[in-house]
Amino acid sequence: MPGGRLTQQDRRLIATRLEEGHGYAEIARELARPTSTISREVTRNGGRAGYRAEHAQLATGSRARRRKPSTPAASTPTTDAYGRDRVTVRAYTELFADTMVETGLPRMASRVLAYLYTADSPSLTAAKLVRELQVSPASISKAISYLEGLELVRRQPAASVPGGGKRNEHYLIAEDIWIQAWRTSARANANWAGVAGKGADLFDPATPAGERLARMSQFFQQLSDDMSGLGPDPDVAEDTATLLAALIHAARPLTAEQLAKALGWPVDRVTIALTTAEAYKPFTDPLAVEQVAPRTYTVTVTRLTDAQRRALRKTT
Repeated sequence: MPGGRLTQQDRRLIATRLEEGHGYAEIARELARPTSTISREVTRNGGRAGYRAEHAQLATGSRARRRKPSTPAASTPTTDAYGRDRVTVRAYTELFADTMVETGLPRMASRVLAYLYTADSPSLTAAKLVRELQVSPASISKAISYLEGLELVRRQPAASVPGGGKRNEHYLIAEDIWIQAWRTSARANANWAGVAGKGADLFDPATPAGERLARMSQFFQQLSDDMSGLGPDPDVAEDTATLLAALIHAARPLTAEQLAKALGWPVDRVTIALTTAEAYKPFTDPLAVEQVAPRTYTVTVTRLTDAQRRALRKTT
């Protein structure tokens, strides 16, 4: 029943849906459960790749038999030090982690980062994370190492933390965590641009494969530049969009001077917009500015082959 413990039938459905590639949120809706219930169930029993319904059922029964008698529910605080409902807070933390997983961050690293980010304490020990996330110390250590590599988390000796004791290391999230994540993504895009560029040189940009890799390199390089603050000024981007619209509306080639007169702009402003359109072809796709004569431009629609263009003209 919804809200009760997961049954063996529920676990079989979870296993089936995982094999079919469904996300935790989809499975949770089908079972009328919180997403956090499904994510915890899968995490405790082998993860997405290793989840097996029968094993999960047996493991749950074994844990229940080993569990010590708990204190009466009435003696367990239902709210935290700030008066927040503990169940609601935990569900939100799991939702936070699920969202990061959907962006490509590993499950355990996402859970650790989500817990660190939503904790009121400025730092947490591995022992605290193990207790709260109910995982092994090795899992925490591996997740922390991964997050350190991304510069999202750092270690701090216990002696430097007020009341931290002498033995346990403390883990802290970077103060500028989202800026760090942005920089990491920018570096990743730059790496993709570099690899694709090498491929384009190897395959020759004049070949279909080489041309594809060259476009990929240009796209990721531009994306990396934009994220690093090297992209166009927003006003220039707006001018570029207006320029494309003007060439589409004119439906014929125009010189830079003709465009400047029609738009009421200085010629230099038109020239900058034309240059930006050329540099940002991956982002203006499927439109591209083409120079058909000295300082004379038109807009073309990319992606279509000559045969497709001819076929489309015949339908009009």
